Amino acid sequence: MDMQNWRDERSAAGDAAEALREALADLGVPERDCRSISPVVTGAGTPYVHLGMLRPDAVEQIAEALRRAT
Repeated sequence: MDMQNWRDERSAAGDAAEALREALADLGVPERDCRSISPVVTGAGTPYVHLGMLRPDAVEQIAEALRRAT
């Protein structure tokens, strides 16, 4: 994978990670509980968002918001 492709995929993953952080902030999840959310690109060039370790209370807030959304 060339460097430009990696940068493009990293940017896409970074945008998605930031969107998730913003959505969680809108739910009232403190920023400190979202620090482990990070963009990742595999060696094959596949972008992902790694959620890392989240506090149980933050996960409960997320789960409740998802339940309300359905």
